[in-house]
Amino acid sequence: QISLSKEQRKLYDQMKKQALAILNGKQSTTVNALTQLMRLHQITCGHFTDDNGGTQPIENNRISELMDVLEDVEGKAIIWAHYQYDINQIIKAVVAKYGPGSVVDYYGLTPQSERDTNREKFQSDPKCRFLVGTPATGGYGLTLTAANTVIYYSNGYDLEKRLQSEDRAHRIGQKKNVTYVDIIAEDTVDEKIVKALRDKINI
Repeated sequence: QISLSKEQRKLYDQMKKQALAILNGKQSTTVNALTQLMRLHQITCGHFTDDNGGTQPIENNRISELMDVLEDVEGKAIIWAHYQYDINQIIKAVVAKYGPGSVVDYYGLTPQSERDTNREKFQSDPKCRFLVGTPATGGYGLTLTAANTVIYYSNGYDLEKRLQSEDRAHRIGQKKNVTYVDIIAEDTVDEKIVKALRDKINI
């Protein structure tokens, strides 16, 4: 579990109270509960979509927590994230620490022509330790048994996407136990999302 930064907590509380948050003169408003949940979730992930559609970064502890988790990973890891902005931030941080050959991506903006190459590189190249993607794009049909750690940088409410994305590392050919890690900002919608997923599983 991580704590929100002061800036995140201020924005989160503003948005929660009034369905409005203001960052450096840019404002984000919501008109319905689903949009508000999504905006609150984005704030916990460290960014903010303003009313003009621009993305504003917010100081946060999430990337540093992910990098701490990666230090403890032996072998390869899949990192799932919910937003494209997060994918780009994760890749930047991983490349800065582990080098450009250490990571491949598999998400909506990954060109079709590169997807098979990226998957194959992750599975077979010992230097490529991390695959970063969205469950919506990479969570179905892929065999990613080179990984024995699966990290959820952020989650969505869709249980099927969660279960399918968990299964990527758990295919025939996996010889090791697989460890699953959820990064959760305490006292936020993050906790509600993971609780909702667990409740659905229990049902």
